[in-house]
Amino acid sequence: MPRPRKWRRVCCLPESNRFGPLGSPADDGNYIVMTVDEYETIRLIDLEGFTQEECANQMNVARTTVQGIYVDARKKLAESLVNGKVLWIEGGEYRLCDGSGINCGRGGCRRRRHGGK
Repeated sequence: MPRPRKWRRVCCLPESNRFGPLGSPADDGNYIVMTVDEYETIRLIDLEGFTQEECANQMNVARTTVQGIYVDARKKLAESLVNGKVLWIEGGEYRLCDGSGINCGRGGCRRRRHGGK
């Protein structure tokens, strides 16, 4: 029997979910999909300054899981920037936090700070 799925906790969805060259269509082969949980690792580690361990605690997963998600997310960002591809953020294995701020790390819950989006 497979192990039960462990959902990754995410504070909020991105305000914009499409990035890329101005006026560039997201047609066949000209886009990359980043999952919401990959976006959350970029937000926590690169923007908020969390360590991978702190990020893992925040997202309720193992540090090695965060490391893998983070590596994949960075590769997708690089491919979008270097090759001029549109970056879409959607999907993934995540659940939004409840906005209470209890389990949202040292910076507090982003949903609470930004109006509970």
